[in-house]
This record gives sequence, structure tokens and C-alpha cells, in this order.
Amino acid sequence: MMTPTARRWLGALSAIYLLITTNTLQAQECDEGDDPSPVVTLATSEGDITLCLFHRKAPITVENFLKYVESGHYEGSIFHRVINGFMIQAGGFDERYEPLPSDSPIVNEAKKSKLHNVRGTIAMARTDDPDSATDQFFINHRNNLRLDWAPGKAGYAVFGKVKDKLSMSTVDFIATAPIKNRGGAFTDSPTKPVVINKVTWVNKP
Repeated sequence: MMTPTARRWLGALSAIYLLITTNTLQAQECDEGDDPSPVVTLATSEGDITLCLFHRKAPITVENFLKYVESGHYEGSIFHRVINGFMIQAGGFDERYEPLPSDSPIVNEAKKSKLHNVRGTIAMARTDDPDSATDQFFINHRNNLRLDWAPGKAGYAVFGKVKDKLSMSTVDFIATAPIKNRGGAFTDSPTKPVVINKVTWVNKP
């Protein structure tokens, strides 16, 4: 049987491992080398969120997201699901809470990429079907490693992260928005719509 001291040490070592893994992952993915990560800014009604996208680790998912960016699909969409201490979700509905038309679903890259759902990462939302993601995405408000791929578990595909502290402060602010239950898919919907007004591909080739 493990002693309390041993359990504390194990917990501390696990936290250190997660911190090292997360920092290494983020440092590797958001550099400005010969093949820089695509950078996209969401100009929301509550402030800007700048994202860098992991196009080398999740090429299908990033291409899909950028396709919606370029078409203007996300402009006028809302964060329709906001759960403080979990995530904020957007991309699929307009201000009237009507669904936006989406393209065909994409393959889930969570198993291939092995990217972690840590605080500040952006991932694809989907149904129970692992390969059902289309236009909806969410930004993790905390470390949500239970959403990762694991043997026997499809996971949710991470494809980027919030690029800077100012952007993360916008995510934090949105996460604390007062919410109401509008019924159906909108059980955790902000009382005042949080709108994505404009989306800019900052470093488009």
C-alpha cells in the first residue's frame, strides 16, 4: 500500500511531468522557423483571441479550420457553450442560435497527433462519432486530459493553442460570462451573446 508521503511525491512528479510535456509541446509547435505555424485572430465582442495552429501535427484539422476562416464562416458566429473551468465552444451557430451550414466531417487526428487538451489549446468539437467534426471548436479553459486520445478512447483533436497571455485573458473573461439554459444544445449559453465579429489569418502566405 502506498504511503501518504509516497502519494504526495507521485502527485508532484506527475505535475512536473505534465508541465514539462506541455511546455515542450507548445514551444515546438509555435515557433517562427522556415515553416511557421499559421496564426489566426478571432476578434470577438469581448476582445481578441490570437491562435497559432499546429499544421505539422494536425494538417487535416488545420486545413479544415482555415477553410472556414477563409470563407468567412465564423464571422457572426457565437460562443454558444461556455463552462467556466472547462471550455468555451463556438463556430456552429449564429446570434439567433440557428445552425450554420457546414461541410463534410473530417477524420479525427487525435490518435495520430497525440496532442494534449491542456489549458489554452483549441480542439475540434464533435458528436459521439469520432469522425464527425465539422465547423465547431472549443478552447480548453483548464487541463482536460480526459479528452485526449487513449487506447479504446477516440479523444478530441487538438490543432492549436492560444498564442499569448492577453488572448488567454479574453478566454478567461468569456469563460466567466453569466449563462442561462436556453434548452436543447444551449444549456450553458451566455445571457449576452459572445460574438466572433471578424477572423483574420494574420500570416497568410
